[in-house]
Amino acid sequence: MILLNVSRTRRRRLGVAAAAGGLLAALLTAGPAAAIPDPGDSPAAPKDVSRSDQAEARAAIKGGDIPGQDEIVHSANITHVANIPKDVLSGFNTDLAFQGKYAFAGNYDGFRIFDISNPKKPKTVAQVLCPGSQNDISVSGNLLFLSTDSSRSDSSCNSTTQPATEKSSWEGMKVFDISDKRNPRYVAAVETACGSHTHTLVPDRKNVYVYVSSYSPNAAYPDCQPPHDGISVIKVPRKAPQKAAVVGFPVLFPGESPDGGGNPGAPTNPGVSKTTGCHDITVLPSKDLAAGACMGDGILFSIKNPERPKVIDRVQDNVNFAFWHSATFNQKANKVVFTDELGGGGAATCNAEIGPNRGADGIYDIVGKGDRSKLVFRSYFKIPRHQADTENCVAHNGSLIPVRGRDLMVQAWYQGGISVWDFTNSKKPKEIAYFERGPLSTDQLDVAGSWSAYYYNGYIYSNDIAKGLDVLKIDDKRTDQARKVHMQELNVQTQPDYFD
Repeated sequence: MILLNVSRTRRRRLGVAAAAGGLLAALLTAGPAAAIPDPGDSPAAPKDVSRSDQAEARAAIKGGDIPGQDEIVHSANITHVANIPKDVLSGFNTDLAFQGKYAFAGNYDGFRIFDISNPKKPKTVAQVLCPGSQNDISVSGNLLFLSTDSSRSDSSCNSTTQPATEKSSWEGMKVFDISDKRNPRYVAAVETACGSHTHTLVPDRKNVYVYVSSYSPNAAYPDCQPPHDGISVIKVPRKAPQKAAVVGFPVLFPGESPDGGGNPGAPTNPGVSKTTGCHDITVLPSKDLAAGACMGDGILFSIKNPERPKVIDRVQDNVNFAFWHSATFNQKANKVVFTDELGGGGAATCNAEIGPNRGADGIYDIVGKGDRSKLVFRSYFKIPRHQADTENCVAHNGSLIPVRGRDLMVQAWYQGGISVWDFTNSKKPKEIAYFERGPLSTDQLDVAGSWSAYYYNGYIYSNDIAKGLDVLKIDDKRTDQARKVHMQELNVQTQPDYFD
């Protein structure tokens, strides 16, 4: 292993126009070293916008309709207590996980570990260079899991980009031992069909099951063949993680079509993604339930047998949902919030042209019990502040804020910032707090903003793609009760029973 030393409140709403030897990771601590990402794993380049869009963004800033470039604004009940900029890992920041006094932050170039024992002064504990987008991250006990969803020359952390058309190319899950937080140790790699865009842990005492979500098969890809209508299930023995292996590929969308039985997308359903796998899954182990956001479909399924999940109900929204991205249960497990990532996270969809029902959250009640449960649509929620057309903005990753008797959630909206909202009344959701920065640019659309915003032990943590780790505190009588709830571990996609 190679060691290297390393406020003002928004004025008003606006209407802006429309293998053993190969398991090597480089540890980096704060210092002069620089991590250079592999070009093949670089995120999308900035997009040009019209001169009229540029002019309208500048006019909106001048008129006070949106914050100034990089200016921070927030509601009166939010305090911005800390920001830790990106360091040697220069790629996009991605997802977050938590354990005790530590936060684990994914990055296209690897991952970073923070000591958050003092949330107002987070400290970097380790930075691990391991390129392989998008490095979705989670932790369980002494193990850390990292998704690789780009075609690599091998499974090592110093692999290079290689075409998916080559049989020797590798994508999948990486497993690290984090018993020593300052020196994570890479211990296992498991290749999965079509890689691992995201993953979800279903832990038990002896093993950790990993549900691997991936999609977009192609007949030209030897390791990603259609139909790809299910998920890979990996079994990881806690005491022998090097024996991790795929134990099944349950089909969630059976059908006679060569492409499987999911949403066919266009031309049958114009503007809707064709279902060729799942994007993200949230499990609720206390209820043996899971909710899957699967491109063109939303599903509810049972995980009583974690190796053989069983679909209970399936819904589509071919009017307002383009890409089912993620899911969140409420505490009582009688609701699911699904997000629509219209534009794939790289488009400006929080504007008057797109409107309030697209690129939004869909709130579904769970009606009935057991295998007869049904998902019933109730309403949409979208942030009430329009953004400039130089800002990527759409519903993204969030978590519950644990308050008995209320359904409260904090959520990332990329450059739309962070929203805290109440969906206790499924038909009338409302925002109760927000935090955001002004556009990164008024000349082009740069992908930036909050990738994930999660509530953990009294604070909101946001992994901003460009600006680093933000720590926020909310002071509001509706959320104050949540401060009493302390978790020892939190992977948001493995949703806990906060009050058990």
